[in-house]
Amino acid sequence: MSTYAKPIPIPSATTEFFWDGCKQHQLLLQQCTSCSAFRFPPSPICPECLSTGSKIEEVSGQGTVHTFGVYHRLYHPGFKEEIPYVVGIIELDEGPRLLSNVIDSDPKDVYCGMPVHVVFEEITEDSTLYKFAPAPSS
Repeated sequence: MSTYAKPIPIPSATTEFFWDGCKQHQLLLQQCTSCSAFRFPPSPICPECLSTGSKIEEVSGQGTVHTFGVYHRLYHPGFKEEIPYVVGIIELDEGPRLLSNVIDSDPKDVYCGMPVHVVFEEITEDSTLYKFAPAPSS
């Protein structure tokens, strides 16, 4: 693997399960044991019912682009080869919204409501990122 020149997430005790799941190509989220709502980012309290109970569950990774922006300006030298690139808020079928790149699509073709699915990019031996790509046509 070549040297990765972009920022790399630093897992905390609260987010370690999430990043470990990405390494296994699984999208893992907390699910409230009281109301069954999924939540992201990880939190000790459910934002829906304020319960402190949760379990870790794999979600489908299917969703839609809720909103997005296309970056034409370079803010970090590691992204030089990707300009323009898309950063979107993806609403998962299970409910939570995640911030990530939308890849494998011309930025002009990305739209709100676009069906997407999670893909994983292994960036170092210890780090894997989640991103979203257009969902395959049925």
